[in-house]
Order: sequence, then C-alpha cells, then structure tokens
Amino acid sequence: MSHRDPPGIIAPHIPADAYRRAEATGQPVIIVVHTTDPAGRPLRHYLVPLVVAGAAAMGCWGLVAALCALLDAAAHTATVIAQTAGPIGVGGVTLKLTRPKGN
Repeated sequence: MSHRDPPGIIAPHIPADAYRRAEATGQPVIIVVHTTDPAGRPLRHYLVPLVVAGAAAMGCWGLVAALCALLDAAAHTATVIAQTAGPIGVGGVTLKLTRPKGN
C-alpha cells in the first residue's frame, strides 16, 4: 500500500493514525469545525460613510468661508472705489455711492 497525504488544507488537523485507519477501512472521517458568527457589522462599514460625509461637510464649510471672504473683499473694493471716484454714471443714470463730505 502506498502512502498518501490527507487532501486539502485540513490535512494537518487530522491525526495521521485516524486518517490511515479510515482510509484502510473505508470509514468516513468526520471533521467538526467550531466557528463563531460575527455579532454585528464591522466598524469599517460605519466609518467609511461618516468619513465621506465629514469630508463633504468640511468642503461645504470651506466653500462658504471662501464665498464670505470674496464678498468681503468685493465690498471693501466697492467702498474704496466709491470714495475715490465720486458719482458713477452709466447710460445717463448717475449713482452717488457716498454722501457728500460737506453735509
């Protein structure tokens, strides 16, 4: 009789004498594998959507801050132009952007 190793990845877990006895007599080898089912979802399933939502929120706040800075700069620029230029006229309509200094 030739020597054969047990098949598959479970071979190291079967005692050699039990395997050879089962092979010689034709009895089945019953293998009991104890596993535990995970109790819940892994933390990664919850963290990835939270990280994506947090990044989106930070991006939105960044856009709001940039818009506020842009509007602030535009308001200051308009104020400086209005103080130095005086009345502005376009197409026959004249706008006086600042009050006269004498009144």
